[in-house]
Amino acid sequence: MDEAEFKRRTKDIGLRVIRLVDALPPERAADVIGRQLLRSATSVGANYRAACRGKSRPDMPAKIAIVEEEADETLHWLEILEESSLVPLQNSPP
Repeated sequence: MDEAEFKRRTKDIGLRVIRLVDALPPERAADVIGRQLLRSATSVGANYRAACRGKSRPDMPAKIAIVEEEADETLHWLEILEESSLVPLQNSPP
């Protein structure tokens, strides 16, 4: 996967999460988890773009590590939503 494709895909996940969070039930837990999910999912693409503009050789791997952390946090919040039954598990196309 090239840089442009990765940028597109990380932006797409952010947009999909925005729609998911907007569709969450109006419950306190869903609101709190949704906010956390929204922050982490949208930061994946933003941090990847920052990594692409690394100022030095060691800068890019350090920034990519942040992208990985945010992606893992996003997965965590998605799992919490699904396992708490706030969002039903669905098979959707990639």
